[in-house]
Amino acid sequence: MFAQVLATEFLKLRRSKVTWATLVVLSIGPLAVALFMWIVREPGRAAQLGLLGTKANLAGLEATWPAFLSMLSVIVGMGGTLLLTFIVAYVFGREYAEGTAKNMLALPVGRHWFVLAKLVVVAVWWVVLVLVVLAETFVIGALLSLPGFAVGLAVAGARNALLAASIAYLLAPVVAWITEAGRGYMAPLGFAFAMLALGDVFAHTGWAAWFPWSIVPLLIGAVGKPVSSLPAGSYIVIVLTFVAGIAAAIAQLRWADNTQ
Repeated sequence: MFAQVLATEFLKLRRSKVTWATLVVLSIGPLAVALFMWIVREPGRAAQLGLLGTKANLAGLEATWPAFLSMLSVIVGMGGTLLLTFIVAYVFGREYAEGTAKNMLALPVGRHWFVLAKLVVVAVWWVVLVLVVLAETFVIGALLSLPGFAVGLAVAGARNALLAASIAYLLAPVVAWITEAGRGYMAPLGFAFAMLALGDVFAHTGWAAWFPWSIVPLLIGAVGKPVSSLPAGSYIVIVLTFVAGIAAAIAQLRWADNTQ
């Protein structure tokens, strides 16, 4: 039964333009960073084109592989968290927006299968996006001939980006629950912005490692220097948030009715 539900969920994306839109949005990040690095390296030519190279220099940005890979973690971690929220809201909220929730809830299928299948779809979607952006980053860095490349550095940069992407995904079930409870797109998007703001507040305190939405900013150095490793408690908090989110999403779908 799960395989059938999962196949159906993937078929729903077959003609969707949203998948391509999310790819374009996330791919813009490395391109934007590459542009600023080119401005740093070629301030004279950038000035001739009307680009503000002095501001790029004042920002402290360096045109090197370590800086590029550090920005990759920021793109996947912070920007990806918002984009992943949109993906979850789309996958779970389109049933209500398109008026098909009543059909889904009337099927003789355990409702928990719908939650699990949709989360698998989100996971596959997210993995593909992250891998494409990783490949894009290394191609752009090679084309720019950035200095400071090393295999160990590349592995560490990819690992940090994948870790940030994984933590962002583990917060997705909570967003799925909010989407089901709000029966649409707006509630999860508002929730995401609120949690990012609250996460930024906690990131400046000693509780950053214990609040789920401040762990990614703490990891990638969005509120300070990037940390080399997270405390074990942070992973426990993330896993508990993931499990609680799945349980809440399943309970919401199992016990809630639809009035469409």
